Amino acid sequence: MLFPQKVGENRYRARYGRYFEEFNIGDIYEHRPGRTITDADNIQFSLMTMNYHPMHCDLAHAEKSEFGKLLVNSGLTLAIVLGMTVNDVSGQAIANLGWKDITLTNPVFAGDTLYAESEVLDKRESKTRPTQGIVTVRTKAFNQKNEQIMVFDRTFLVAKEGHGVGDK
Repeated sequence: MLFPQKVGENRYRARYGRYFEEFNIGDIYEHRPGRTITDADNIQFSLMTMNYHPMHCDLAHAEKSEFGKLLVNSGLTLAIVLGMTVNDVSGQAIANLGWKDITLTNPVFAGDTLYAESEVLDKRESKTRPTQGIVTVRTKAFNQKNEQIMVFDRTFLVAKEGHGVGDK
């Protein structure tokens, strides 16, 4: 989400992401727009990351599986869902501190459109960095049928208002 920031007389600058103070435990951010995954996305990501598993890049092999078609590489799914959250959640982050409990709850196929939402689970001021805080969110992703396909928790270090990289 772009947050307008007044920078002068009749002048506003788009600000990307939230500062520490703008996170409230229990808030849920719905990330839009969705993202439709293509066969090209899946093949390119799989080859780029050297994940040559035939379920990702060999249609003849995948057609013999219980799914009957190629599965989208779960690394790609995670990368897309994580990317969808940045404008709402970590646009003012200094660093990601970790991901945990990444769970893949349903398969993803080319042609699926993914949507995501993140709930603020926890926040606290940094003990060693007075201009920053630590936030934890749980992100859930869904396909176009509203079936959950993924869930994970992420913790990151985020700037307090007036202390972001773009504020200097």
